[in-house]
Amino acid sequence: MRRADRLFQIIQVLRRTRKPLTADAIAAELETSKRTIYRDIATLIGQRVPIRGEAGMGYILEKGFDLPPLMLTPDEIEAAVLGAQWVAGHADVALARAADDLIAKIADTVPERLRPFVLEPASRARPGWGREPDRIDMARTRTQIHEGKKITLHYRDEQGRDSERTIWPIAVGYLEAVRLLAAWCELRKDFRSFRTDRVVNADYLDERYPERRDILRARWRQSLVWERPKEA
Repeated sequence: MRRADRLFQIIQVLRRTRKPLTADAIAAELETSKRTIYRDIATLIGQRVPIRGEAGMGYILEKGFDLPPLMLTPDEIEAAVLGAQWVAGHADVALARAADDLIAKIADTVPERLRPFVLEPASRARPGWGREPDRIDMARTRTQIHEGKKITLHYRDEQGRDSERTIWPIAVGYLEAVRLLAAWCELRKDFRSFRTDRVVNADYLDERYPERRDILRARWRQSLVWERPKEA
């Protein structure tokens, strides 16, 4: 690996985590020596890359540093295009359109020598098939999630029973054939998953839910460690 490429990879490894990484860990990933990593980090610091830390304690890339958008490796391009292909075939209409736009933007911005990795990738995601239609406005649902606002769902479960739930939406899970809306349910006072194809109607409320979104999301993730959220 050329030294310039290795310096770039060190930055990539550090920007991937918020925890300090030792020279041993970085050297193991890049398949080089610890002494080489020490020398390269000294070079990066000399070039004013905001790396903080010391030998034996680990290194961390401080906030506020970014790389030019064209500095993508072939593997990163392949990963982005593969992910966008999956989204285009499995997500809702708005995200699918955005995925197609993303592939086009990557093709327009990468250097000519890297364009085949976008237009003729070695990997390909299977197109979506047999998907159940969403019966909820997915774009607006994502907006409610970002803004931390409630939704009242009129929902019909797999037994055909109707119910009305006011929920605090957390995340949308895109599975092979269905989408799941994960949320805190005020009726059940617990986390629940709602299939978007079983929603009869949805009212988007202006009311924010009382808990901070990051805290609620952390609680939801913690619940996944022990048990998969129940459906409705």
